[in-house]
Amino acid sequence: QVQLVESGGGLVQPGGSLRLSCACSGITLEYYAIGWFRQAPGKEREGVSYISSSGGSTYYVDSVKGRFTISRDNAKNTVYLQMNNLKPEDTAVYYCAKSLRSRDGSSWLKSGSYDAWGQGTQVTVSS
Repeated sequence: QVQLVESGGGLVQPGGSLRLSCACSGITLEYYAIGWFRQAPGKEREGVSYISSSGGSTYYVDSVKGRFTISRDNAKNTVYLQMNNLKPEDTAVYYCAKSLRSRDGSSWLKSGSYDAWGQGTQVTVSS
């Protein structure tokens, strides 16, 4: 059974940093791409970042480029999202998701490209 568990969320002041982790079990992570999504209250879920199975391709939504970095450690079956210079508008529940494929193109932004989701971790950016 595939299971994804996010951790690392919390309350941080604007300009602060957090590192989210997505621990995967029940799969051989090296075969699959992973995406990070977020959903703020009253808003639709949006794609934040993505990493291909090899780590050779990474994507970011424009609002986080230069501030967030996605990485993966296939030996540990874990994907990370380093978030720096956090802003109040980054406040949301963050989810990781397992792609159906090892590599996606623009479809990385579509929820339908993923077949397993974590339960989410809350990130709150506030002074």
